[in-house]
Amino acid sequence: MLKELFQKYKRFIRFSIVGTIAWVILYAVYYLFLSLLGHTASYTIGYIVSFIVNYLLTVKFTFEVEASAQNGIGFIFCHVINWLLQLVLLNIFIYLGMNNIIAPIPVMAISVPVNFLMVRFVMNKFPLKGKEKGIFTQRSQ
Repeated sequence: MLKELFQKYKRFIRFSIVGTIAWVILYAVYYLFLSLLGHTASYTIGYIVSFIVNYLLTVKFTFEVEASAQNGIGFIFCHVINWLLQLVLLNIFIYLGMNNIIAPIPVMAISVPVNFLMVRFVMNKFPLKGKEKGIFTQRSQ
């Protein structure tokens, strides 16, 4: 039963693991640059660094697909929207008086589920079955 449950939620579990790794990288870079560059530039640099790691882990671990121009474009599209959402939320929370060191935490609480839904939409629109073509074409076995 536990194995069946894992199989049912395998991609979500893997998405969560990869997302946590990406968030730790983003936050570490953000924190390191915060006193030098301010919150928007620091967050953007952190997002770019974490994006690269996130993409590589997503194609190899989360969805077990080959990296390609097609899935790269789909991934970039989802993450540009996600990055813009995060920057808007970050600036709103800081404007409302939240400390810029903790402001990324509620940003993630809101943006991670939104990002999962966007990526899931892309996956459902371009399924991973057999040798079908789509944004995420399944790796050959």
